[in-house]
Amino acid sequence: MTKFDQLYSALPLPLQNQVVSLYGLYWHWLRFGGNFAEHDRGYRERERFDADQWAAYQQKQLRELITIAAEQVPYYQRIWTEDQISAAKCGELTALPLLEKDPIRRNPKDFVRRDMSRERYWTNLTSGSTGTPIASMWTAEETRDSLAVREVRSANWAGVSFKQPRATFSGRMVEPNPDSKGPFYRFNSVEKQVYFSPFHLRPDTAHFYVEALKRHKIRWMTGYAVSYYLLAKFIIDAGLDVPPLTAVITTSEKLTPEMRSVMEQAYHCRIYEEYSTVENALFASECEHGHLHVSPDVGIVEILRPDGSACELGEIGEVVTTCLMRSFQPMIRFRLGDLAAWDSESCPCGRSMPVIKEVVGRIEDVVVGPDGRQMVRFHGIFVNQPHIIEGQIIQESVDQIHVKVVPTHEFSDIDIQDIIHRVQQRLGKAIHVTVEKVDMIPRTSAGKFKAVISNIQ
Repeated sequence: MTKFDQLYSALPLPLQNQVVSLYGLYWHWLRFGGNFAEHDRGYRERERFDADQWAAYQQKQLRELITIAAEQVPYYQRIWTEDQISAAKCGELTALPLLEKDPIRRNPKDFVRRDMSRERYWTNLTSGSTGTPIASMWTAEETRDSLAVREVRSANWAGVSFKQPRATFSGRMVEPNPDSKGPFYRFNSVEKQVYFSPFHLRPDTAHFYVEALKRHKIRWMTGYAVSYYLLAKFIIDAGLDVPPLTAVITTSEKLTPEMRSVMEQAYHCRIYEEYSTVENALFASECEHGHLHVSPDVGIVEILRPDGSACELGEIGEVVTTCLMRSFQPMIRFRLGDLAAWDSESCPCGRSMPVIKEVVGRIEDVVVGPDGRQMVRFHGIFVNQPHIIEGQIIQESVDQIHVKVVPTHEFSDIDIQDIIHRVQQRLGKAIHVTVEKVDMIPRTSAGKFKAVISNIQ
């Protein structure tokens, strides 16, 4: 726990809300300041590009990105050959090798442009759904660009805006007390945003979440798909009345037909899916006709077979992306670890933007607390843990959590106690936590391991 977290935890509720609002003021500047309006306008203008215009746009952006990476980024300068660079500049992206996550995880600054090394940047940590988090580094303009595409191609397509009151489920520890009696949210008054705690969600607390929607006149919701699904189930079971909402936009996990149906029943509004990454290596959002469109101006997306060849329409393969909208820390032919398939049918909306038919492997196991709370995405356990190389959470029973860690030489009993504290902060102090030091986390046949495993029904 950082000193800021300790200070925040010690504050009374009204001051915690003030801290959240001050944080919201800072983030409002970071996301909506500068050239946000210019980025917003660009996404609206390009939205109706035809296929030829998109191809020309991507080729121009790719040529510029390859030049930057070859001349300014240490990692690519060591890895790429002159022939590969020349071929890539001519549009043969497949000439370049695939980028694994490990090099970025080990040394994220090795991917930062030398000519921008002194520029101020912000670090976002991935959730670590396949292991230890990756540090993704952003400039302020890249942050605004990212929010602009979400405003235009996600929120606006769903009939809402980030300027309207919204609720968010994310991994933020907004309620630090695991045994809190509520409220289980904090309010960012600057953006009229409710931050829900996913760590206190259970059948007997659902009504507190609904009351927050009513109190703050929330228009729409976004964030973790599974958290909204669990809340929806609790709402239906308890017969709670949800105030009118325009839309729910889910992120971070695959949205299944069952989840969509349950949420529509509980929230009485349209549910939209968004598919992206913390690195913003790609961006896909659901249009008014229910199709998941990839934004070609955010990244070039490949869906590949194990031999590296491109999949046919409808064929499931590995997602590989080249991010075009971020050049401070370029990610080129980046292996996400996801599986997906292109849709063979065109979309009635008329946009010449590729459509993903199905995304596979974005659902993580739900963890259940002894008191019935259910949650997903335990990324906070391993964030800011410098003495852990890799980690895995295994739920053995409703009151038993087993944590496997691959430690560094500096790992100590203090780190073990910190892990135990983090787990109990999310699941309650009744949970029994064991921490095991291991040489490696078991991999699947694909060379991956799951960050969260549940052995209970």
